[in-house]
Amino acid sequence: MTETVAEMNQVLADADCLVPESQVHSAIDDMAKAITARLKDSNPLLFCVMNGGLILTGQLLPRLHFPVQAEYLHATRYRQETTGGILEWKLRPEQALQRRTVLIVDDILDEGTTLDAIAEFCRTQGAAEVLTAVLVDKQHDRKARPGLKADFTGLEVEDRFLFGFGMDYKGYWRNAPGIYAVKGL
Repeated sequence: MTETVAEMNQVLADADCLVPESQVHSAIDDMAKAITARLKDSNPLLFCVMNGGLILTGQLLPRLHFPVQAEYLHATRYRQETTGGILEWKLRPEQALQRRTVLIVDDILDEGTTLDAIAEFCRTQGAAEVLTAVLVDKQHDRKARPGLKADFTGLEVEDRFLFGFGMDYKGYWRNAPGIYAVKGL
């Protein structure tokens, strides 16, 4: 255990801070304003994608100035690894989605395979509209489909292995206060 703690502390010490905490908070403020303007009269159902979307959702909810029903779901491709695999549902939404506006909140839009699959699931369950919100859109040309974008994006960040503010490195550092890139990745 001590080696793991030492190793993870070294990862943070060596990492490049791409976005400081104050800039992350400013981006979340901007997202909240845009989401409020768009959804304030729609009685939306918000889904936090666990575990990555936890911190963004926790920061975002108090900034949304309208009634919102907040729930969570859990689908993953990473399982604490650094590369994605097949989508695995750990917890599917149990709420009725028919005729509801759904907002899916996650930490990052990397390739977008997981977020796209969750959105499609919500559509097949009868959601009237499915919108997505991510803190970070990683800039590259490997998206799951051409032109894939979230409806609400806080930050655009270079194509590196990121952690902090919900994103993890081998299961650690979701709690890092900014957006960091692993040295060499």
